Amino acid sequence: MTLHAAEPAAGASTQAGPREPVPPSRAALRRADRRRRFRRDWPLLLMVAPTILVLGAFHYLPLLGNVIAFQDYSPFVGILESPFVGFANFERLFGDPDFWRATANTLGITAFQLVFFFPVPIVLALLINSLLSARLKLFIQSVVYLPHFFSWVLVITLFQQMLGGAGVVNNFLRRNDLGVIDLMTNPDTFILLVTAEGIWKDAGWGMIIFLAALSTVNADLYEAAAVDGANRWRRLWHVTLPALVPVIVLLLIMRLGDALSVGFEQFLLQRGAVGVNASEVLDTYVYYEGVVNVDFAYAGAAGLFKGVVGLLLVLGANKAAHLLGQQGVYSRS
Repeated sequence: MTLHAAEPAAGASTQAGPREPVPPSRAALRRADRRRRFRRDWPLLLMVAPTILVLGAFHYLPLLGNVIAFQDYSPFVGILESPFVGFANFERLFGDPDFWRATANTLGITAFQLVFFFPVPIVLALLINSLLSARLKLFIQSVVYLPHFFSWVLVITLFQQMLGGAGVVNNFLRRNDLGVIDLMTNPDTFILLVTAEGIWKDAGWGMIIFLAALSTVNADLYEAAAVDGANRWRRLWHVTLPALVPVIVLLLIMRLGDALSVGFEQFLLQRGAVGVNASEVLDTYVYYEGVVNVDFAYAGAAGLFKGVVGLLLVLGANKAAHLLGQQGVYSRS
């Protein structure tokens, strides 16, 4: 018996047509994109690996120790053996008038420095950027930011030698029968004193960031504004300041994140001269409660409260920056 192959139907093709390629899935595309970026950026990742390890070991890993804020912690038995007490430490914290006094002092100093300290580096950057001589710019910049490298012990000593009871200013006033000025030990003017010390020490350092932002402004914009008849103030308002706005917003958000951290050493060194009521801030409060009074759990609760409030301020300020059309610290892709 002879078998015959079935003949194709009329009009049917004798060869199968080419199959349409199946598009890759989104997961496959993401994996391919990650592999491509890793092949491109692995030298950069290798370069930042030591920094990531340091941050993880000294900044993120210690965050696990915040658990003592919910314990009756004793260093003699450790974290694992210390009993949990829930929010008892926070209840005690929020009922302590000394804590609220330290919080009020901290927020008051932060608000005062946002008004009178934060704009100083911006003004310095604008003034130095307007100079024509490059050598003069470099000289003034070096002189202004040099105090940043001084310790707070040296800074306060210099202010004491200048403004203290036996300082240069009061000796001059005393010799001319003009009385004396009590600045270093007066609680009422302490906020002015610490702000002046901060400006002298760190304003020049903060100026560098704004100078870097000004260096990116296209010179053609100034020339075009001058051709259109804009004077110096118009060019400052319409060209220079818009270039600084993203940096100003970024630094302002970061400063708000540190609203409850106005400093430690500066206030600790002057605590005895002006008294606790004027100089107690949250950093010194945590130090005295945790280290001096050996109440680590209570101090841990105060520190955790400060960190959570700072995080909320950063998130809120960054959201406000997005609503105003600015980049902020981060943005969702």
